[in-house]
Amino acid sequence: MAYKPLVALVGRPNVGKSTLFNRLVGERLAVTDEIPGTTRDRLTGEFEWHGRLFNVVDTGGIEVYQPKGTRDESPLSEGSAEFIPLIKEQALMAIGDADIIIMLVDAIHGITAADEEVAEILRRTKKPVIVAANKTDHINRANEAVEFYALGLGEVFAISSIHGEGVGDMLDAVVEAAGELDEIERLNADEEAEKHMKIAIVGRPNVGKSSLLNRLIGEERVIVSPIAGTTRDAIDTDITYFGERVTLIDTAGMRRRGKIEPGVEKFSVLRAMKAMERADVVLLVIDGEQGITEQDQHIGGYVQEAFKSVVIVVNKWDAVEKDNNTVVAFEKQIRERFDFLSYAPIVFVSALTGQRIHTILETAQRVWEARHFRIPTASLNELVRDAYRQHTPPIRGTKRLKILYASQVRIDPPLILFHVNEPRLVHFTYRRYLENQIRAQYPFMGTPIRLSFRARDGMKDD
Repeated sequence: MAYKPLVALVGRPNVGKSTLFNRLVGERLAVTDEIPGTTRDRLTGEFEWHGRLFNVVDTGGIEVYQPKGTRDESPLSEGSAEFIPLIKEQALMAIGDADIIIMLVDAIHGITAADEEVAEILRRTKKPVIVAANKTDHINRANEAVEFYALGLGEVFAISSIHGEGVGDMLDAVVEAAGELDEIERLNADEEAEKHMKIAIVGRPNVGKSSLLNRLIGEERVIVSPIAGTTRDAIDTDITYFGERVTLIDTAGMRRRGKIEPGVEKFSVLRAMKAMERADVVLLVIDGEQGITEQDQHIGGYVQEAFKSVVIVVNKWDAVEKDNNTVVAFEKQIRERFDFLSYAPIVFVSALTGQRIHTILETAQRVWEARHFRIPTASLNELVRDAYRQHTPPIRGTKRLKILYASQVRIDPPLILFHVNEPRLVHFTYRRYLENQIRAQYPFMGTPIRLSFRARDGMKDD
């Protein structure tokens, strides 16, 4: 699977970043306004161009103080002046984490001192930067972009984020830059010949993620605080487990969207999502004392959508009053609330006392091995034939689904391809039945299975 680059939209206020963001993601997610300073928080989304997927982050304008009387002077929305340092901090964080940067400038106003300062910041990043001269629908498109070559950032694209003019050419350049990134990723992968397990520790704030990490590495490597939100960056730590390298990734706590405060915390969620993308196995940490919350379920949904293998870790189990039925009852709640992660193993631990901490890496190792397991083709087809005979799919219209052949075409995560007569005949209930039959013989512990159905003529329906 190709790496999904992060594209950051940056620039001074009111150059059209939010409008371009809305066009790319196809939804009106960003608030747009003629008054600078409207976008204060980070917004993230996903877009596709020429079959390539990208993550995109919209940033607040990088505000530069300008004396009265200069052409940069512009009104700020009410109360936004107090946010200027915070907006700039978030934009700089976006630049730091981005793979590709689109710098938007205003073709009507031309180069400003603020543009020059932003360009200076971007030149120091050594990252691919694409300059988009926006608002060209109001002026002659022949000359509007020329002066921005003086910023020294390479090719400039004249666009209209409102009407979409020129955006395609700009995105072609984004895809080209992504291709160069793919080559770098390939070279890095070649240098790292050893394939090793990467584990991301995720969960809502203050469930004990950093304490768990400290227990697993055996030292106080990460700051631990009773105040929620201490960890804002994803932190990688390498350890050796039975002679094998393991990378542990601690992440910021993910709050419910409505509870995310403006500022650094919202960008922390993006970083946690990126950290999870890098991982093979995710430890979803739940506070055993507080019980399962709606936000725990939301985070579990993120894990499922990313097709990551998962272990559900119930922490602070030492603080829970217990009887003979406590573990069974709590596990039942987890299975009911996380029915979409029915394949996930559950471990009960205490980072404070060290109780059953050893079970975390033991379980994660088994899950990682399951993620890389491949079913022999002959065994898979025998299993599928038996499943088909036991439960023949019903006729839909005048036709019945026929499965001609099956094979596991990839691991990490497992992908099983079914050659069928017509993919449209595959009902979601039969897809689920096939997955259950496969798991009955090959559990793929803690690991999602992807099923794909392709017609004999090559048509594919995922």
